[in-house]
Amino acid sequence: MTNEKRYECTVNVTAVFIPEQSNVEQNQYAFAYHVEIENTGNIAVQLISRHWIISQADGITNEVKGLGVIGEQPFLKPDEYFEYTSGTVINTPVGQMQGTYQMVAEDGVKFEAIIHPFILAMPRVLH
Repeated sequence: MTNEKRYECTVNVTAVFIPEQSNVEQNQYAFAYHVEIENTGNIAVQLISRHWIISQADGITNEVKGLGVIGEQPFLKPDEYFEYTSGTVINTPVGQMQGTYQMVAEDGVKFEAIIHPFILAMPRVLH
């Protein structure tokens, strides 16, 4: 048995189209995304900042960087999780988001939690 430290977080995201906040005639497609960040390592960590890459079907890509998420920098002990909901507006009915959270463990080690790509899609656009 080893006492090796594991620095890892698992990120799960689900996204939904929000028709009441969209304006299809003006190419404004609103999406909400719900994020769950779980500390799957064995040492407490804190989320410091975020880096999102938002890609649209027309080839335009935007990057969003900033401290924390929804104004918070959650501290997670092993097996704890933090969840939040946020949103974005893109100019195409289909897009994709991905990115990273910059984390720091309580012993000062910095690492990134990967946000795997997920699809933003207006219903009935993709088969």
